[in-house]
Amino acid sequence: MNQLDIIVKFEQEKEQQAALKLKAAELDYQQNLERLNNVGEYRLEYMKRLSQRAIEGIDSATYTHFHAFISKLDNAAEQVQIAITQSKSLVEQYKSFWLKQRQKVQAVELLREKKRHKLAIIADKQEQKMFDEITTQRFVRRNY
Repeated sequence: MNQLDIIVKFEQEKEQQAALKLKAAELDYQQNLERLNNVGEYRLEYMKRLSQRAIEGIDSATYTHFHAFISKLDNAAEQVQIAITQSKSLVEQYKSFWLKQRQKVQAVELLREKKRHKLAIIADKQEQKMFDEITTQRFVRRNY
């Protein structure tokens, strides 16, 4: 294994780590979106219950309780929205890092392939030179 192979392997490992971080950040973002959706659905359901109870008749203490709980749900939704913003920003950061790392891997792989190609050309030339020399020696032996 030459130096370029070692560098490629090292950069690929860094790329894999970046991909794992990106995947975890995307999962966290999706979970936050789901939490916001769940809080919104629960708030809607609770509002329907409040409306139904209001139609049937509701005392002020129960109304205050409903209203306080809805406020807590609104606060929870705000907190989840903040988490969504942060997790989305993190996804973008990790995506950018992963893309840069992917470009590094591709650049080193390209460099490695160019070096292999050069070495193959040199080996082909040496082989051709050897065959030419053998042919020349056979020709010289036949003519003497």
